[in-house]
Amino acid sequence: MADDRLIIFDTTLRDGEQAPGFSMNTAEKLRLARQLRMLGVDVLEAGFPIASSDDAEAVRLIAAEITGPVIAGLARCNRADIECAAESIKPAERSRIHTFIATSDLHLERKLRISREDCVQAVIENVTLARTFTDDVEFSAEDATRSDLDFLCQIVETAIAHGATTVNLPDTVGYCTSDEIEQFFSDVIGRVPNADQAVFSAHCHDDLGLAVANSLAAVRAGCRQVECTVNGVGERAGNASLEEIVMATRVRHDRMPYTTEVDTTALFPTSQLLSELTGEAVQANKAIVGRNAFAHEAGIHQDGVIKDRLTYEIMRPEDVGAVSHLVLGKHSGRHALKKRYGEIGFELSRFELDRAYRVMIDLADRQKTIEDTDLESIIEQVRAEQSAGAA
Repeated sequence: MADDRLIIFDTTLRDGEQAPGFSMNTAEKLRLARQLRMLGVDVLEAGFPIASSDDAEAVRLIAAEITGPVIAGLARCNRADIECAAESIKPAERSRIHTFIATSDLHLERKLRISREDCVQAVIENVTLARTFTDDVEFSAEDATRSDLDFLCQIVETAIAHGATTVNLPDTVGYCTSDEIEQFFSDVIGRVPNADQAVFSAHCHDDLGLAVANSLAAVRAGCRQVECTVNGVGERAGNASLEEIVMATRVRHDRMPYTTEVDTTALFPTSQLLSELTGEAVQANKAIVGRNAFAHEAGIHQDGVIKDRLTYEIMRPEDVGAVSHLVLGKHSGRHALKKRYGEIGFELSRFELDRAYRVMIDLADRQKTIEDTDLESIIEQVRAEQSAGAA
């Protein structure tokens, strides 16, 4: 694989579905999996099979139908989880077992109640076990960024030595800043002697709103897989947003010279499908896929976009499957109003435009946006006043 190739690991169906209110049934998961295949993700984490019989069945059905992406199943570092994941992903054209264990002292002592030695042994036994089912094994060190660095490097070296082909180091609680993440990955990759035998992966949460920035910082430090979700959904504040990761590398290729296999024109439709399936609306000002991402209301901005879209749009909306539109409201100017009237079939004189503009601004003070039906009523009113005045 080329050094600039970035692997997109989508975990919408696993981590994303863990967000409150975002659960999906099997049929809905299959619909989304089909869309993710069309989108062009490299790895599709289909679920956590041991979590329930329904989850195991959904993973199995996705593995049986979806070709192209690697189909991954999540498993804790124990035999039951790994065997369940192995059975669920068995029908896949290309499969991966993604096994994990926490490595921070906080998690080891307070949650798992095991020693560091127990943790090392669990990694040895279960990475080795996972490799008996597939050649593609990913190991994740939960809470990696809050782990003791020396111990973490020992764990990573051990995982790779026993068959892990991808090593994921999550910022599980979204605690790190971008400079910390970059230094963290540089340190681990530089200190682990067999680091060149595995792909390193970032899995950043958005608790401080830094998931995307942190993921890109990890890539600069040598990661070549990013774990992300559609619309950035996920536990608590969510995960790194897939669409933002992909478009950042495309729009700012001069600063981030990495390539993906994602069909960017499917980003907006994929976002909309997830919203439809979960019943959860996308935040209006969400980058790339929010309804306001390519909307312009301010008159100065509208005038600029009408003349040249590059004045206020750093990417073409059609490149992400969206459309640009001018929103008429109290901040709009005459240029946008004239343009919209022309689009709905009205040619206005200068007098009519001035009068219609005043009426629109007055109406916009009473309602948030101006619809086409409002514009039709306004021009009818203006022309009626004109006729009455002429008479």
